Amino acid sequence: DPLPSPAPFSLWEYDIASSSWKEHMNPQTSSGINSEAGNQPVQNAAEGAGISVPELGRGFYFGGHQDFRTTPGWNVNVPRIYLKSLLEFTYPGYTNDAVDDLKGGKTAGSDGVWRNITQGGLQDQAGFTERADGVLVYVPGFGKEGILLGLAGGTVADDTDATFTEMNIIDVYDIANSTWYKQSTAGTAPSIRVNPCAVAASAADGSSTNIYMFGGQNLTPYKEQVQYDDMWILTVPSFTWIKVNQTGQSIPPPRAGHTCNIWDGQMIVVGGYVPQNISCDSPGIYVFDASELKWQNQFTFLNGANAQNQQSAQSQDSYGLSGSYGYQVPAAVQSVIGGGGSGGATVTAPVKQPTGGPLATGKPIIYTVTDSNGATVTETSTVTGGSNPNASSQQKGGPNIAAIVAGVVAGLFAVLAGYLGFCAWIYRRQLALYKNHVAMSQRAAASGPDEKTGFLYPTSTQGSSGARGKFSDRSSGITGSATGMSGVGSGSASVPPMLGSITAPMGGNSTANSSTEDLRTWEPSFVGVLLNPRRSLRVINRD
Repeated sequence: DPLPSPAPFSLWEYDIASSSWKEHMNPQTSSGINSEAGNQPVQNAAEGAGISVPELGRGFYFGGHQDFRTTPGWNVNVPRIYLKSLLEFTYPGYTNDAVDDLKGGKTAGSDGVWRNITQGGLQDQAGFTERADGVLVYVPGFGKEGILLGLAGGTVADDTDATFTEMNIIDVYDIANSTWYKQSTAGTAPSIRVNPCAVAASAADGSSTNIYMFGGQNLTPYKEQVQYDDMWILTVPSFTWIKVNQTGQSIPPPRAGHTCNIWDGQMIVVGGYVPQNISCDSPGIYVFDASELKWQNQFTFLNGANAQNQQSAQSQDSYGLSGSYGYQVPAAVQSVIGGGGSGGATVTAPVKQPTGGPLATGKPIIYTVTDSNGATVTETSTVTGGSNPNASSQQKGGPNIAAIVAGVVAGLFAVLAGYLGFCAWIYRRQLALYKNHVAMSQRAAASGPDEKTGFLYPTSTQGSSGARGKFSDRSSGITGSATGMSGVGSGSASVPPMLGSITAPMGGNSTANSSTEDLRTWEPSFVGVLLNPRRSLRVINRD
């Protein structure tokens, strides 16, 4: 018998109040930013990644595949194709400036508005992987409308043709600009997989959003699938992977293709495909406490949340993440990003440098958290989970000792560098003066005193050793007497001592003698300048 042809795509709407379904038939796309042209039929696709973002009033469907089971008229001999398009649906009554038909604040009608985004940045390049069986997660606070993260997924044709999305580089979609980017992660990444489930929980102050991913399966070797029961956390914005320690817990059987949702800070896992050696997956519904990182026997309802189940500090903001009410950042995450249970993360940017987009320029939305008495709650703690270039070490409730010590040490080095530079300048000046004085004294010994060199030493009145004579310092108008200028006026070729023994000039002080004595007696050294810079400074000032 021929295979039945699949029906054209329809959107089905379920009204909870009336317990009734409504079919929206033959929807057409609208044009917009980085999208295909409008008025094209929305087509069926299977095993893509879907997410509803009530904070924005939009839904998204990413990737998937098409073949004879999804598309009317598809020949059974034509191979399956995998997709990398992102189909966006704007809910009735909501706005979306990226859609041409909704510009200027217009709202979507009762059938909503579809847009097929295929040209968003990296999306139309060869390095952007087609995929099915992945997951999408919404993270608010970056860009105008937040971001989507595409995790896991891949393509499998047979045992020689399989491609999977690496978990150490995450595809990031900027919703407001309809553009894809890539972001590298830190920490040990999970193994490649398809069909996991993932949810996101926000710290009370919004400083971190923590994505919980559970299970999935590896499809290689071909037809020998292996299901997983591991739990991972990708903490954003640091983009660091953390493996949850589930030792000693009653963990659900490994599974793939299951769903998970979060409410009151608890992750609810439903269904999925389990290994063939498990005859019955009972109870089939499992609850994980995202704050305590423990599986529990039942869901615990929390009183006090608003309709979107946002953290209390975020309840007045439509962009506050749904399902996070009561959530506390686990200690295992605090050790990597800093802060405490209600937030206060000290790592507020990706550990690996962003390539562009809102992660390179944006920050998480920070909310003020108050206690039951209305006092502001401030969380700080030490980052202990290894080196992190964007993390600052802060002790809870106390001063940042490490930063203080580092600042003091840096200040001491700065002062030392300045002192050495100052001494080097003095040494170069003093050495130049010494050499100049020596040269002038040598010329004077050879030619006798004249108008240019007479100020260096007095002319002898007797022409013999030990004579006393008068000299004049023309530059200052100071007069004095000198002795011991042997050879002056006698034609001797010996080099006279510079300035001889000079008595202190009238009105002067004893430092003048010691300063000029330094130039007369020996060549200056850098060590001498270091030990007594004031004395050396007086020498160059005296000259």
